[in-house]
Amino acid sequence: MGIFTGAGVALVTPMNADGTVNFEQLRALVDWHLEQGIDAIIACGTTGEASTLKDEEHIAVIEAVVKQVAGRIPVIGGTGSNDTQHGIHLSMEAERVGADALLVVTPYYNKATNKSLVKHYEAICEKVSIPVILYSVASRTGLNLTPAMVAELKKIPNVQGIKEASGNISQIVEICQLADDNFQVYSGNDDQVLPLLSVGGSGVISTIANLLPAETSKMVHDYLAGDLQAAQKTQLAQLPLIHAIFTEVNPVPVKAAVSLLGKCDCHYRLPLDAPEDSTLALLKKEMTAYGLL
Repeated sequence: MGIFTGAGVALVTPMNADGTVNFEQLRALVDWHLEQGIDAIIACGTTGEASTLKDEEHIAVIEAVVKQVAGRIPVIGGTGSNDTQHGIHLSMEAERVGADALLVVTPYYNKATNKSLVKHYEAICEKVSIPVILYSVASRTGLNLTPAMVAELKKIPNVQGIKEASGNISQIVEICQLADDNFQVYSGNDDQVLPLLSVGGSGVISTIANLLPAETSKMVHDYLAGDLQAAQKTQLAQLPLIHAIFTEVNPVPVKAAVSLLGKCDCHYRLPLDAPEDSTLALLKKEMTAYGLL
């Protein structure tokens, strides 16, 4: 079974100059990703600037994506919080508006203990009936999900996957030992997709897919179908562009890159702001080299 196999795009959230969400551009982006053959859409994750969206906007974005997708691929709502009650609220609301699954990041800043972390996820999962994907990204949250903790959290019935963004290959290998029909492991790093697939992963929750949805999906499916040479060629070809979109903190460069494609305006909410001129120059250079401009 599983939630999805392949590439899920961690979708940017288009905004107007006044900081409001541009729902027209959002719906057009969803349509484009569907045309390109993306395998899933993650709305209101880190790349979607969820941390600066009001709750009403947060849920409205997820709902707009759900309605536009209309059941064709899974829609995964980002609903993590460092306040368990807030996480419960967002998760219940995301389920109410039709999300197929939830991406729930570890609580940030609070430094939860192992015991309280289990209680946190149990409290959220008890209030929803849809699958939950754990999200481990210690570089942002200060909290790493060790293989032992993943094994413990995996016992919660609707915990059905993890987005693993530690960058630690040894840890990824250990976590992939836990993968089965009811628990999928997704790469959270675009430059480590094939290494993760090689030890049993199911795909990637991807930032670069905002620019290369068809190629990123095909790369995963090529690998899983046994065409290792084609998959390797794609992974290596994407590297310069991957490095470019992480020159500054995500999602600043990738949103600028989507804007260069003409698919959204380049507006952010503080504390994020427009990229440096040098970043824009690098994006244009690498996007041109890849044939996107």
